[in-house]
Order: sequence, then structure tokens, then C-alpha cells
Amino acid sequence: MSLPFHASTNANGLARLTRPGGEPIRALVVDDEPALADLMRMGLELAGWQIAVAHEGQSALKTARSFHPDVLVLDVMMPGMDGVELLGRIRTIYPDIPALFLTAKDAVADKLTGLAAGGDDYVTKPFSMEEVLLRLHRIVQRAGVTAANSSELTVGDLTLNRETREASRTGNEITLTSTEFDLLEYLMENPRHVLSKARILDRVWDYDFGGQSNIVELYISYLRKKVDANNEPMIHTVRGAGYVIKPCP
Repeated sequence: MSLPFHASTNANGLARLTRPGGEPIRALVVDDEPALADLMRMGLELAGWQIAVAHEGQSALKTARSFHPDVLVLDVMMPGMDGVELLGRIRTIYPDIPALFLTAKDAVADKLTGLAAGGDDYVTKPFSMEEVLLRLHRIVQRAGVTAANSSELTVGDLTLNRETREASRTGNEITLTSTEFDLLEYLMENPRHVLSKARILDRVWDYDFGGQSNIVELYISYLRKKVDANNEPMIHTVRGAGYVIKPCP
């Protein structure tokens, strides 16, 4: 289950996350490839995040102390202090800070080492900024970094309560399985925004189906039978792009 966040969106169509006081989420990016680190910085700044960049362990430690990051993006393989050691050192300052590791494409050992060392997730090089942003969103939401919002979501005459995990439309209760609830919650967090099958898989199923997008189609059909039954349809397919929920005209 995701944690609540402000519902305004960034250029990637994702909800724009903030700290509880409304300030931008702070990420410290550490990679010994300056071009890659700058690409990461630009992409995250476009999404409304505040970014600090370092290219090796000692400067990253110094930056962490002054910048007070909410999340770390760490290259596993760096000369001198590698990403795993750096994470351990930074967690002596910020014990609960979440971290995303960057790994070489086929370095399975790096992935396992990073996760075993307490990393929250990883992406492999080369990667897309969309994938990085999706994973960072999930990490900071689960870590409780983001601003709290109402427990209730409303789209048109459809309501969903995160705390009670109940949903209703026009006052009529909708009985949902756990996965159906998570899928509906994600759609309602992003009303009028088209969500691709890949994005839905990444958020709702978290690798469990290995990229089998047909599971998304199946659960969308389940939701339609419950949410749109005897009502004007709210859940729509955008051919070749994904799915969107929006209030009826």
C-alpha cells in the first residue's frame, strides 16, 4: 500500500511529491560519471525535486551532512569508497534514509550486494529517467518522507478511503480484493492522467508478474465490473497508451 502524497503532477504525469512542510523532496545523487550524474540531476529537478550531486564517497559524506537528503541515489561501483560502503557511512548520520542503487547491466552480484546492504531498490545501466523517477517515488512514499494528505480520495461520485480500505460509488459500497484496491487507488491518485501498463505493473505488482502486462488488463476488467457496473464508465482504455480514470461528464 502506498503512502499519501500531494496530488499535483509533474512533467512525467506522476504526482508531485513534497516534504510535509511543502518543500521539495531532496535527493543526493552519487556517481563517478559526471555526465550521468548531471543527467540524473536535470531529470529530477524537472520533476520538482531538489538535488545535490557528488562524484566520490568523501565529498558525498560532506554533502550529506549539509544537504540533509531524504533519499540517496548511489552507484554501486565507484573507485575508493563504493556505494555499499557509502550507504553504511551515511546511515551512521541518517539511520533510516532510503537508497536506490545504480548497477551495471549484468552485475547480478552488485544487485544482491546492494539489496543485502540495505538498499531499497536498484536500476541497471543504461536506464530511463522515467524508471528512476518511478522507483524513487515508490521508495520515498514507503519511507514516509512525503507530505501527509487526506486518507480519502474522490473522483466524481467514486470515493476511496486508504485507512479503512473501503470504496463506494454513489454511496454504494464496492467490495474489492487487496490488489483491486491497490490498482483503483493508483488510478484515483492520478485522475485524468493516462497510466501505462508498465507503470501500473511497477507500482501495483512490484515485479511479481515479470512484466506480464496481461495481468493489468485482467484486473482492469475486474474493476470495471465493480466500479462501472450500472453506472456511466469512469475507467477508460487509451489505445496504445494505457488506462485513465476520470469523472463522468
